[in-house]
Amino acid sequence: MSGDDPREGLVDAAVLDELPGLRLRWALVAVEGGHKTPRGLRLRLEDVSTRFRGANAIQLRTRPVPHAYRVFFRQVGLDPDVERTPVEQLAVERLIRGELHTGDRFTDALVLGLLETGVPIVAFDEAALEGEVTLRAARAGETLPAEGGYAHDVPRGRLVLADGAGPVAVLFGRRSSAHGPHRRTAAVRLVAIAVPGVPEVHVDEALWLAAEGLGR
Repeated sequence: MSGDDPREGLVDAAVLDELPGLRLRWALVAVEGGHKTPRGLRLRLEDVSTRFRGANAIQLRTRPVPHAYRVFFRQVGLDPDVERTPVEQLAVERLIRGELHTGDRFTDALVLGLLETGVPIVAFDEAALEGEVTLRAARAGETLPAEGGYAHDVPRGRLVLADGAGPVAVLFGRRSSAHGPHRRTAAVRLVAIAVPGVPEVHVDEALWLAAEGLGR
């Protein structure tokens, strides 16, 4: 792994009171070799994505880790049959497109971690962040940076990932256009969202796999 070992992230105390067991794990990773997906990562994705065919994709939601995210979605008021969990959305994309390789190293590295473990990861350009990333409820009037200098309103109380300046991503939703990695990114902060019932070993494995894809 190129960068730090996974560390425990910050979750607001009020959120933990309502949703005990919710966690963040993160790692800082140096990006090596440019933004295009290297051959090794592409071949690894092609091999792993063969598991997401037909019956395997349908049975996915019954497995322990994907099921834990479905349960959590319902806890926070999301219907997982309408707003799919990250790994289920990935399985649908695999069936529709026939492949998951995009050619973008950042996207493909995160997809590999998600495919192998069921644990979703968000990547941020380390240089764009101000301090630690915290999981908390959005405050009144907060927005999320969007393309072209615009901003998306974030409803008060919606769970977000935020740095010292404000929200950088909605939990399991829209992400800030100003904080995502790009072709000049030198280091990324990978943030994994662990819901109750997901073992830490799966979370750290997701981070290690994504970091491996970025660091070679």
